[in-house]
Amino acid sequence: MSNFDLKNIHGIEDISYNGEFAGSKQKNTATFAERMNTNGKIVENIEEAIKASGLKDGMTISFHHHFRNGDHIVNMVMDAIAKMGIKDIVVAASSLQAIHAPLVEHIKNGVVKRIETSGLRGELAKEISHGLMDTPVVFRSHGGRAAAIANGELHIDVAFLGAPSSDAYGNANGFSRVEGHTVNCGSLGYAMVDAQYADKVVILTDCLVDYPNTPCMIPENNVDYVVKVDSIGDPNGIMSGATRYTKNPKELLIASMTADVVEASGYLYDGFSMQMGSGGASLAAARFIREKMIEKNIKASFALGGITGQITAMHEEGLIGKVLDVQSFDLIAAESLKNNFYHQFISGEDYASYANKGAATHELDFCILSALEIDNNFNVNVVTGSDGIVMGAIGGHPDAAAGASLTIVVGPLCRGRIPTVVENVTTITTPGSVVDVFVTEQGIAVNPNRPEIKERLVNAGLPVYDIKQLQERAYRLVGTPDPIKFKDKVIGLVMYRDNTVIDVVREIGEYDYNE
Repeated sequence: MSNFDLKNIHGIEDISYNGEFAGSKQKNTATFAERMNTNGKIVENIEEAIKASGLKDGMTISFHHHFRNGDHIVNMVMDAIAKMGIKDIVVAASSLQAIHAPLVEHIKNGVVKRIETSGLRGELAKEISHGLMDTPVVFRSHGGRAAAIANGELHIDVAFLGAPSSDAYGNANGFSRVEGHTVNCGSLGYAMVDAQYADKVVILTDCLVDYPNTPCMIPENNVDYVVKVDSIGDPNGIMSGATRYTKNPKELLIASMTADVVEASGYLYDGFSMQMGSGGASLAAARFIREKMIEKNIKASFALGGITGQITAMHEEGLIGKVLDVQSFDLIAAESLKNNFYHQFISGEDYASYANKGAATHELDFCILSALEIDNNFNVNVVTGSDGIVMGAIGGHPDAAAGASLTIVVGPLCRGRIPTVVENVTTITTPGSVVDVFVTEQGIAVNPNRPEIKERLVNAGLPVYDIKQLQERAYRLVGTPDPIKFKDKVIGLVMYRDNTVIDVVREIGEYDYNE
């Protein structure tokens, strides 16, 4: 070897070779089996993982919601944090469910200072709607959350991520191939973003498998600690009310009419792409679209988003070429992800982030989405109920609506004595400028921005009305709703997908029910 001196080479620092063990203790001569016996990144319990992560007062932690209302991780971790005396934590969960009601006490006791999430449900939502927290909850869409994490607007100090399987080094998956193990949630799309960008990542699993756990959704290079727990969740909780399979005749009529809209619009062609929402009517639309596909002898190039068993059945029939799964909505979809090569998991960032180089939502021909309310300007509310209480989640609603070439929102004209079509929605979560068609059992409204769609639907003989006509019909049926009583306090900031504030949620006022 020739002699050289890096100090004399302009612009090159002295990084000369200093020996084979200069940067390490010594060469590892152990066998693979012996290395595995060192337990990799495994720590004894959640408390030890919290200590090792360096979690302190005021830091931000994150969770994913792929177990939906069957999740055990949030409550286990928050109980451990509380016992350790850590305070003022920011909880940045991709969504929070009814099962997370114990967070109410953690808020009251000062363990939780602030929440960032896509949605709230159950007792936690009610308490926050009535002014439980001093600091407003920040509601983000799934794409907006991914963008905020990636660009540092939402900085995660420690991510606690449940995984149905992991090896000792943290290669984690949304399913397990261990015989008899049934706790599978499918895609870990939202957790993948947290794992990539958080300072520290803790994987919690009830199924440790041999190294390497492949293919993995979360690779070991993104993981710091692994904790074996008794149970990460109840897989039956994945199948929550938001993903019910409807037998309601009204919803089936809406679904059938929605399929007619898709066909007449010109977006049902060989090679189209689609996303379905999680409500009863939007899910049911898939079966009617399937019938039209068979009749026309056409196939879809891909289906995107939260995936159900209906979509995977169409994939296995050969009607859908590929499935891009950011969240498996039921156990059938979770099983399909494990077994079908062209059913692929994707991260929340690849799914819907407005800020990356290409989100899959921007390649959609059409999406079919639900609504709690829609108004005369086609603005949609999916967060607050008719009483003003938070009861839902933004999810990927504004992301898909903005990305799709045709955005169809579905819902009944009225729910019981409550109109779905109103003059002004309680809370804007998706602006009307990106909503093209509203389908109800009593007619269809088309956004004036899309005159060509209206013309196609009218020519197909579909019952098209002005949306104000539908709103007036709803009011005639059930009466004009009384205005909701709100206090001045803002309890929630509703962020559009670009992470600007599109609306606020205010504290619920007091009602005199004897009036």
